[in-house]
Amino acid sequence: MLKNIASVLNLLALVLAHDDQHEQKPIQGPHQGLWYTTFDNIPGDGGTQVHRSIRAHPIDPGLVLGPVEFDKVVDVSTYSSRKVRFSGGYNVPLDANPFNSWAKILDCGDIPVTSYDNAYAIQQIQEGHNKLLSRLPFTNANKPGPSKAGTTLPRIITLGGDHTITLPLLRSVVAAYGPISVIHFDSHLDTWRPHVFGGAPTPQASINHGTYFYHAHSEGLLANDSSIHAGIRTTLSGLSDYDNDGYCGFEIVEAREIDTIGTEGIIRKIRERVGTKKPVYLSIDIDTLDPA
Repeated sequence: MLKNIASVLNLLALVLAHDDQHEQKPIQGPHQGLWYTTFDNIPGDGGTQVHRSIRAHPIDPGLVLGPVEFDKVVDVSTYSSRKVRFSGGYNVPLDANPFNSWAKILDCGDIPVTSYDNAYAIQQIQEGHNKLLSRLPFTNANKPGPSKAGTTLPRIITLGGDHTITLPLLRSVVAAYGPISVIHFDSHLDTWRPHVFGGAPTPQASINHGTYFYHAHSEGLLANDSSIHAGIRTTLSGLSDYDNDGYCGFEIVEAREIDTIGTEGIIRKIRERVGTKKPVYLSIDIDTLDPA
């Protein structure tokens, strides 16, 4: 657990590292008392204005897997619904503290989701995310941005249950930005066809932690041929899984490639695939970092 928390803190520090640092004051929003607070020392709940917001979706219909944000990244997801206490946020290698940086960070709490109906829970996650995404950001609220409306929107970091939550989050993001590129750090493809992964006995069961990118592609949520996986080391039902993954618009960087092309080579592949001009959704599953 401590390793997972440390990994998330490192990612947050990388996201928010900036020379300009200033004090932050809590801003209370209208959602206080409606959603649940998960982080102890981040101002919340909801926030009238926010640049980076953190909110959790405590849903885990299957395995607990894991999906965070830099300049062009408009949304991030990672997975843990446990209560986290921060004794500090300073990251030594990056020489940055994301909780005392240029960005206003608010804890928006847990969006309430039902544990009894996965289809309705997915709808709740999409609607809750959209409510946050529709609010004015703390930074550059009046400046043009990459959204379809030409405005600047908040950047949202999601801590979730299992990777299924990526589908409703993408639906919300795409409603605001249009089809989007995905950088997906994971050990698994998560583009499997429903009849291959889970058998799809019902429409609801066909949407799970191994098929959500298949559905995202089918729904037209992904920008054409500009998404990429990094860290893949999964078993397959056969090489047809790779063919299907390509059909869904992904390029693959396998975990073992770090031994041949190194970190810089992987970064280069991601930049060449995704580019640096358009909005990006970044999804991180903790098993790409920790085999346990």
